[in-house]
Amino acid sequence: MPPTTTIKTTALLSNLVIDQPLLISLGSGILMGLAPAPLNAWILAWVALAPLWLLTQRANLRRGWLIALCWSLGYHGLALSWIRDLHPLTWMGVPWLASLAVTGFCWAMITLWGTGLVVIWAGVMRRSRAWPSGLRVLLGASLWSGLEALWNQGILDWTSLAYTQSPANLAVLHLGQISGPFPIAAAMVACNGLLAEAWMVGAERPRQAQPYLAAAAGLLLLLHGIGFGLYSQPLQDSAQAIKIGIVQGNVPTRIKLFDQNLSIRSYLSGYETLVAEGAAAVLTPEGALPWLWINRPAQNPLYKAIVQQGVPAWLGTVGLQQGKITQTLFSLSGQGEVVGQYDKVKLVPLGEYIPFEPVLGRLIGRLSPVDLAMRPGRFDQQLQTPFGLAIAGICYDSAFPELFRRQAAAGGQFILTASNNDPYGRGLMAQHQAHDIMRAIETSRWAVRATNTGYSGVIDPHGRIQWRSGFRTTETHLHQIYPRSAQTLYMRWGNWLTPLLLGLTLLGWLQWRWGGA
Repeated sequence: MPPTTTIKTTALLSNLVIDQPLLISLGSGILMGLAPAPLNAWILAWVALAPLWLLTQRANLRRGWLIALCWSLGYHGLALSWIRDLHPLTWMGVPWLASLAVTGFCWAMITLWGTGLVVIWAGVMRRSRAWPSGLRVLLGASLWSGLEALWNQGILDWTSLAYTQSPANLAVLHLGQISGPFPIAAAMVACNGLLAEAWMVGAERPRQAQPYLAAAAGLLLLLHGIGFGLYSQPLQDSAQAIKIGIVQGNVPTRIKLFDQNLSIRSYLSGYETLVAEGAAAVLTPEGALPWLWINRPAQNPLYKAIVQQGVPAWLGTVGLQQGKITQTLFSLSGQGEVVGQYDKVKLVPLGEYIPFEPVLGRLIGRLSPVDLAMRPGRFDQQLQTPFGLAIAGICYDSAFPELFRRQAAAGGQFILTASNNDPYGRGLMAQHQAHDIMRAIETSRWAVRATNTGYSGVIDPHGRIQWRSGFRTTETHLHQIYPRSAQTLYMRWGNWLTPLLLGLTLLGWLQWRWGGA
């Protein structure tokens, strides 16, 4: 090959591989991925979206989509990197290479699901290049908030922008008491948008960038000031305290599915320890006893202990609805009577059920020996307990704020979440806790969380962690909480700010168009 041809070929390959806008977009997405737990670099979320905003405004439609794709792969891919802990699945009978393929497929699909939101947002924002900058900022903020609210109605959602602030930035999370987590995302996008607009204007006229920078700083301070005001409100816990015990059994799924005696011994011992310490009720994790036992509970040693001790328990086990099993939290009285039941609403795709089962069912069935045909619970459930109504969530439910809001608005006085975070590591555990912190703040409720392998905990209505268990440890803990009946604005009106912002954007656009701009 002639030297000139070699040089041209090398240059072409370099341009394909080293594409500066794509690399910048990927890098800023990675910065956003550092913001959520467990790293908690929350301040990055207030600047890491600005490069995406800037680059999509300057790109054509096709390039804009590629830029959005790179940003989203950086953010969602890094934030969801705990999915790799699924591998290996050899204990389920899945060969090692097939396990690696399944884990990679899950990681890729969930990342791409979140990418869809960013690509749609970027596509719409590119079409707003001729808009006035203030109206464009309003569009970017309201659109992102609306898309997140829409995504949260689906089967997959985890990496909302607001969760990048939990647990490190409790002040801004208190804005969730006003209209939930999605307008918090709108505020973050607006700050990033103002920074991007400042850069675009300041490239030619630096002085014209100052108002945008001042607006971004002012908005940031205003939001945190309002949030801090809510955060500073004293907790007036006038109701009688409840001493709730938590059992973290630390029995890995690969063992408890096949060794019933070990699970029973672990949770029986934890229950008896907490009762001896004065617990008024005991909470166990999701799937603490992962088999159907409710039809003949008298044969279960834990059930016998509940009847003998007379202390209620919330037991994570398997239920049965219309011939299909459910992930269930049973509320048992001190006499062993089932006084309430909550069935997990948001089942994990490919883990607890098969989406698009006619298409994927045969393929997944070959890879996994586990029955993936669970039935989801109803959206309008309420968990009755011997202490009144509780707000319940099982594992993945924690990422869906509307489930908690509705239960709180219906009279739920405290939050109980039961989860099985095995086989995942510290990353997933910290992020799951971050979601529960947001739910506690939004509803102004005490939250008690029991997990199988960590991090179990107790969270107060301001999102402060009162206690957290260790990582993959066997623990029991007794903590005093208070039922609450306070009604936040979010509980009364739901996510009212997002449609308001979208409406204001539409009115602004109509005014701009009619004004002949």
